[in-house]
Amino acid sequence: MLERRSSFYLCAMYTLLLSIVIGLFVAMLFVNVYFRAKVLKTYGILVRNKVEFGASHIFNRQKLEEEILPRYPQFRNEIESFIRHMQYSIKMASVLVALITAFGAILMYFR
Repeated sequence: MLERRSSFYLCAMYTLLLSIVIGLFVAMLFVNVYFRAKVLKTYGILVRNKVEFGASHIFNRQKLEEEILPRYPQFRNEIESFIRHMQYSIKMASVLVALITAFGAILMYFR
């Protein structure tokens, strides 16, 4: 009887973990699409107005303020919005990938 109950709990835990992994994957997909739409909208404004900056400006606030913002003061809000959305998208994707990996490893252990 005890062995049967233990098997049931393992099966239920496996199903729960599998559901969590699927849910996290769907969440990551939604977050990616949502922020990609926001980034592309702002990116379109910057491209139409020929605002140019590199990846180093996205991750280095001081370099951005010294080199880019003085050249394009009228697009300060768009530049900052673009950078904020990019950074947030990267952070969210990293967290969700780590969670999916962790739950995937747990699922492989229970298999």
